[in-house]
Amino acid sequence: MWGIVPAAGRGSRIQPLAFSKELLPVGSRRDDGIDRPCAVSEYLLERLILGGADKICFVISPGKSDILEYFGDHYGTAELAYVVQPDAAGLCDAVFRASTVVGQHEDVIVGLPDTVWFPKAALQSLPDADLSFLLFPVEHPEFFDAVVLDGEHVTEIQVKQPDAASRWIWGAFKMSARGFRELQSLWNARERRDEYFGTLVNAYLSAGGRGIGIKAGESYVDVGTIDGYRTAMALLADSAEGRSKLRTRASSDGARPVTVNHGAIA
Repeated sequence: MWGIVPAAGRGSRIQPLAFSKELLPVGSRRDDGIDRPCAVSEYLLERLILGGADKICFVISPGKSDILEYFGDHYGTAELAYVVQPDAAGLCDAVFRASTVVGQHEDVIVGLPDTVWFPKAALQSLPDADLSFLLFPVEHPEFFDAVVLDGEHVTEIQVKQPDAASRWIWGAFKMSARGFRELQSLWNARERRDEYFGTLVNAYLSAGGRGIGIKAGESYVDVGTIDGYRTAMALLADSAEGRSKLRTRASSDGARPVTVNHGAIA
């Protein structure tokens, strides 16, 4: 199974940086008994691998060769590949550019490389469906893509909607080989005008497609903002303490839905 990491964005919310935002040091990890800084995107790679990915495709912009230099050809047990997205044309464009390496019969998992979420093995809860979403509860769904459910069936994705009808947002999603190709074909048929994955999913549902939402997420932090970065750093100082603080902070923080369960690397 492939993991897809859309990493072509400019990261304007947390600039200026001298490197790609996906390499922002957040917490630390131990290698051969030595502590070293941990790039924020490593948290996603670890979770993709736990979710079953044995190959991971980074979708990068032409100026992000530092990601390739940092990760090389493998991470843990997963082989890595890189595909170029010439312009930051949105999540749909990034995801489907990975079709140049994803085989016709391979499932995919997609996550965002500037986030950290718990539990780290939550992707294992997603079913073998054409489209399924890993959901997290947040205080401010209007900053994200809120997922409206009927039981476990997705009825609508509300993209950054001020009056969102659900406090559950997607933090990652999985597609079967068939689901990936069907959504790509629909995106092409819609003249590739969908920038957000949520608008494409809404069209997919209207055309008779089905999506499943699984409420297996406990905490979620967007590290692409200064507030999120500060929260992550404070909570990663101690992984065990961070987990308990994260749940408390998530319900009381008035900024973005900061769900903090970052381990080091947790």
